Amino acid sequence: MTKATIAVSPLRRRMIDDMSLRNLSPATQRSYLHAVTKFSRFYGRSPDCLGLEDVRAFQVHLVSQGISWGSLNQIVCALRFFYGVTLDRGEIPKRIVYARMPRKLPTILSADEVVRFLEAVPSLKARAALTTAYAAGLRASEVASLRVTDIDADRMVIQIHHGKVAQDRTVMLSPQLLAILRTYWRLARPPECLFPGRTPSKPIAITVLHAACRSATKAAGLTKRVSVHTLRHSFATHLLESGVDIRIIQVLLGHRNLSTTALYTQVATSTIAATQSPLDRLALEVVPPT
Repeated sequence: MTKATIAVSPLRRRMIDDMSLRNLSPATQRSYLHAVTKFSRFYGRSPDCLGLEDVRAFQVHLVSQGISWGSLNQIVCALRFFYGVTLDRGEIPKRIVYARMPRKLPTILSADEVVRFLEAVPSLKARAALTTAYAAGLRASEVASLRVTDIDADRMVIQIHHGKVAQDRTVMLSPQLLAILRTYWRLARPPECLFPGRTPSKPIAITVLHAACRSATKAAGLTKRVSVHTLRHSFATHLLESGVDIRIIQVLLGHRNLSTTALYTQVATSTIAATQSPLDRLALEVVPPT
């Protein structure tokens, strides 16, 4: 039986339609459906027959299994959507609590480490894709979704479609990146997707990019754990250290709130080191008078 012939329950179809109407990204839709299915299978019952106490017990179970805070909150988002929108039970979502996530500083690569990392990627396609991620500060899904026509060499910009919050944005096209992409295009000749997968008409799988990161990290001899998002973090931090206004970085990253972007001020070491201490304005004698 093919996927196309598998019956979809009316409840699942309604949730899919609700998410589509609200223009949630395909990745978010898959995540929400997976979470609600997991919730339903835990009890062996249809999720519309379960209530708030069932949600709470499910959350306790997930915590006991050692689920990460990020994954737990992703499930919370899914269940809040399911109850609040699909089931129209508005009294429940606000009572499904989020986990308070410990805020950790992101891993940042130095400029030399970025070079070592990218030069350790053996595949031409993966190296071009990961170089693009760093050069433009893109998420893994955004890199994978790029099409050849998104590279605007005349205006020196890259068009990003359907970002994390279904928000289009424009980022700069580095002259060096353009040269790299032209070399890549001349050798690989991608038809539509800039970085196609096994099927030329479909984009490269995100798992392929993650696997390339792991192998390159090892090959480069880096002790830091490097992912596609590490390149995005490094992009933002390096811009901040070079004096780019944080509000411009916010736009480039596609952040809704400036507070999210402000996290990079805590890891921009050259900016921190260059900040004058108030002590430097004082005429202070170190040795006390005798």
